[in-house]
Amino acid sequence: MRSMNRTVLLTGATGYVGGRLLPLLEAQGIEVRCLVRKPRNLEGRTGPKTKVVSGDVLNYESLKKALTGVDTAFYLVHSMASSGSFEVEDREAAENFGRAAEQAGVSRIIYLGGLGEQSEELSAHLRSRQEVGEVLGRFKPQLIEFRASIVIGSGSLSFELVRALVQRLPLLICPKWVGVKAQPIAIEDLLDYLMAALDWEGEESRVFEVGGPEQVSYGEIMRVYSRKRGLKRWFISVPVLTPRLSSLWLGLVTPVYARVGRKLIDSLRNPTVVKDQSALSAFPIRPRGLKASIDRALSKEDRLLADTRWSDALSASRGVRRWGGIRFGNRVVDSRSVTVPVNTQQAFTPIRRIGGKNGWYCADFLWTIRGWIDLLCGGVGKRRSRRDPEHLRVGDVLDWWRVEEYIPDRKLRLLAEMKVPGRAWLEFELLSDGEQTVITQTAIFDPVGLVGLAYWYSLYPLHAVIFNGMLNQIAQRAEVESKMASAGSLNAVTE
Repeated sequence: MRSMNRTVLLTGATGYVGGRLLPLLEAQGIEVRCLVRKPRNLEGRTGPKTKVVSGDVLNYESLKKALTGVDTAFYLVHSMASSGSFEVEDREAAENFGRAAEQAGVSRIIYLGGLGEQSEELSAHLRSRQEVGEVLGRFKPQLIEFRASIVIGSGSLSFELVRALVQRLPLLICPKWVGVKAQPIAIEDLLDYLMAALDWEGEESRVFEVGGPEQVSYGEIMRVYSRKRGLKRWFISVPVLTPRLSSLWLGLVTPVYARVGRKLIDSLRNPTVVKDQSALSAFPIRPRGLKASIDRALSKEDRLLADTRWSDALSASRGVRRWGGIRFGNRVVDSRSVTVPVNTQQAFTPIRRIGGKNGWYCADFLWTIRGWIDLLCGGVGKRRSRRDPEHLRVGDVLDWWRVEEYIPDRKLRLLAEMKVPGRAWLEFELLSDGEQTVITQTAIFDPVGLVGLAYWYSLYPLHAVIFNGMLNQIAQRAEVESKMASAGSLNAVTE
């Protein structure tokens, strides 16, 4: 196989498609090199053979070193979340990457772009995606460009938009763009195409249009989703709703940021269907239909969060997430972070000791009251404490929580077993650069209907105080742990 014993560069590994592609490449035994702006964002998410290098497609000098010795490069980045001119940034990034790849002797670039018939009516986003392919194609490396429409998969921007709209709104107002035709493709089938491109035997540069077997509209996708979930929804068509108003509306009821929503909706006015069927003859891949794609996505919906999320890529440019009550699909997320000048082991010590007799580090009397309320409602309350005051393992109980995931000195995720109108998780995750550690604390709530949302927002001010106090106490205790360890080492040397 062409890909064996070759180095493959992957850009966009912290994004939705790239994050799904990475483990597939690793499973094939391919030597992967991931180019990311902040290497610590991939800490703990790569295999032993994968190397993570720091670089930025907008910085030509950083690309030269990253591409040295690379045979094939995946170009899976875009600037749709940029607050500036994404078209200018996308063009500059593509020119930098193509030039650096040519200088480094890269033989093949695999690029994921967007469908849409070229015309004056083509949206700025789709026009930019196709322009990136044209720019990359001007350089010496062979370019294999896939153009896709809506991607159906748990955590994808398109699927989360549909899911949130249908789950939240019994009455859906449908502007004209809801009826425009698209040709959705399941994320698994799209990944199959990207993987197959590694060993494609053609020598010339090619553009392949890929999609599922059906041409449908966003409205039809929402109807299929509602039937799959057993939800009765009414759809009302309206003649106009400007992209700006639509994006603000989506920002209220879906996980789409307003500026991303404007660019996305502006693209939805263009049909994105496959005109050239050559991908079906070039690759042994037969994409599944819409119903099967949604079934596949729904089968993963009950996981805490999808393996990779569109929001990962959007938030990467802003550094550590600081969300308070921001919706992700049907879930509400509160995430906050603190940086401590200690290693991960010292930072994780107060986290693994949480609960039981050690308490919850902030307003323990409120936790106790909540436990009694839960007990009166038929829940477990706080009577279960914990198995061991120092150590944890998956399946352990912590008061009314249960350990769902545990990676020593890295991650703790707790699933709530208290009585709440929905499902709740509390997660702690650590990232370190060797000298300091970022502790990220995230509370996730998956509400059941309006009662669940009312529960979350009515308690949110109280939760904000408790969670913020808890995180600060964890940081302080981690620093104390570090000082005690340093003092102990100094005493040992003195003795």
